[in-house]
Amino acid sequence: MYIDSRGIVLRQIKTQDTRTMLLVFTEKYGKLSVGTGLTGKGKNKSSLALRPFTFGMYHIFKGRNYYNLDRAETLHSFYSIGEDIDKYMEASYILELTEKVIPEDVPQPGIFSLLMNFIKALEKRKTHHLTLKLAYEVKLLKLLGIFPELKRCAICGSTEGKEYFSIESGGLMCSGCCEKIKSESTESLIFPTTFDIVKVLNYFASNSLETFEKIALEDKTAKYLQRIIRSYISYHLDIKKLKSESVFDVEI
Repeated sequence: MYIDSRGIVLRQIKTQDTRTMLLVFTEKYGKLSVGTGLTGKGKNKSSLALRPFTFGMYHIFKGRNYYNLDRAETLHSFYSIGEDIDKYMEASYILELTEKVIPEDVPQPGIFSLLMNFIKALEKRKTHHLTLKLAYEVKLLKLLGIFPELKRCAICGSTEGKEYFSIESGGLMCSGCCEKIKSESTESLIFPTTFDIVKVLNYFASNSLETFEKIALEDKTAKYLQRIIRSYISYHLDIKKLKSESVFDVEI
């Protein structure tokens, strides 16, 4: 049985023989582990389609327990991302994070569209790539159904005094609950809300990634928010430090 779908390569793995294993995030079928005898060498459209950051059309033979890529066509190569080390590292992180949160053989059209919009926006963006990455992460949390509670205290439900963000509780926390947790000596990841986190997170969640083409958070705010979001992802999705994070000073 043959299937075809547009998709983007998340990862390429060389095997000991002449074959290559690809992890392709397809628009129709979700994440697929695909083997192929095609080579990624050269600059023809078929070769480019086997590389990460490439948007292509993939023609796949579906066997009983395996997928084999017979033919691939490049629709758009985001080659310029690889020429900018900052863009490359941010894009690598997003590809790896996306790979971790999506199951195999399950269509994820919302996340697929989000990822494509991120890659397109990153290709155009000149500086302050962290803001765009944060927007992707926040929108991803919403699509996964684990967006933090921002309207009231995630513990007691109070709408007053929400001065902290609790990773374990999944959202904002009032000062009263914070003091109670501290007095009980409960280990917890708690961050003071040193900026209007509600406004920022809601803005990220409700606006398209194209909106952020010329918008950037202050560096200090962006780095602090990244600590919060990365801790949130680590705790609620059980995703520890990623390989692509090795160059980032993100404290979890």
